[in-house]
Amino acid sequence: MTNVNRSAARAAQPASGEVSGARQVLGRIFTMRNIAVVSLVVYFAVFMAYPICSAFAGSLHDWNPLIDKYDWVGFDNFVNVLTDGLFWKSLWNTAIYSFFSILFRVVLGLALALLLSSKLVKCKDTLRGLFYMPTITPLVAVSFVWMWMFDPQFGMIDKITGLDISWLNDSRYAMPAVIIMTIWKDFGYATVLYLAGIMALPRDVYEAAQIDGANWWQTFRSITLPLLKPTTLLIVITSLISYLQAYVQILVMTKGGPGTDTYTISYLIYDQAFQKYNFGTASAMSVILFVLTGILTILMFKASGDNTEA
Repeated sequence: MTNVNRSAARAAQPASGEVSGARQVLGRIFTMRNIAVVSLVVYFAVFMAYPICSAFAGSLHDWNPLIDKYDWVGFDNFVNVLTDGLFWKSLWNTAIYSFFSILFRVVLGLALALLLSSKLVKCKDTLRGLFYMPTITPLVAVSFVWMWMFDPQFGMIDKITGLDISWLNDSRYAMPAVIIMTIWKDFGYATVLYLAGIMALPRDVYEAAQIDGANWWQTFRSITLPLLKPTTLLIVITSLISYLQAYVQILVMTKGGPGTDTYTISYLIYDQAFQKYNFGTASAMSVILFVLTGILTILMFKASGDNTEA
C-alpha cells in the first residue's frame, strides 16, 4: 500500500524539466515587468520630478549661472513676480490667446467632423488627411510661413483681402494674427478626435430620435453634444496645457512685440531666463505656471463631472 501511495505521489509531481521551464517563463515575465517599472520610474524621475524640484529650488535663489551666482532669497522672487505688471499683462495675453484658440479649435473641429461624417461629402479619407496635415507640421516652419503671409509688403493676406494692415507690427492685430495661425495649425487635431467620437456613437439612439420626430438641431443638441462631452473635455484640456506654454510661435512671429503686447507667460519665462539671465525669477514664474495649469485642469475635470451627474 505504501509503494502504491509513493507511486501516485511521484505521478502527481511535475517533471523536473517542466518545473524548470515554468520557472524560466515566470523569471522572464518578472524581469520584463521589473524593466518596465524601472524604466517608468527613471523616466518620471529624470524628466518630471527632477525638473520640477530644480525649478522650485531655483525659484528660492538669486540665480545667474553665467557668474556662478546662487544666493538664497526665500520667496522674494515670487513676491517680485506677483507685483510685476508685465507678469499680469503676460498672463492676460496668455488667457486671451488660449481662450480664442481653444474656442475656434473646438467649434471648427466639430463642424468639420460633422461635415465629414455626413453622406454629402466624398473623398472623406483624403480630406481627413489634408485637415490633419498642419497638425503634424513643425510649429517653427508653420510660424515662419504665416509670418511671411502676414508681411505687409509681400504677404498673401493683405493681397487677398485687399487690406493694408501691418499685422505683426500693430498692437491691435498682432495677437489675432498669432491666434489665426494657431487655429489653422491645430483644428485638424480636434477634427480627427471629434470624427472618431461621432463614428463611435450608438446608432440606435439616433434611430429612436428620428422615430420621435426630432429634427437635426434637436438631435445635435440633445444627443450628439452630450455624448461628445468626453471628447470635448480631452480637446480642451490638452489644448489648454499646450497653449499655456505658447512660446515658439511668439518668438518666431512677433518676439513679444510690438512692445510687450504679445508676451505670454512662457515667452516671459524665456525672456527672463535667456535674455536677462534672471533664472531665479524665471523659475518662480515656471512654478506659478505649473500650479496654475494643475488648478485649471482639476477645475475642468470637476466641472465636467458635476455636469455629468446633473
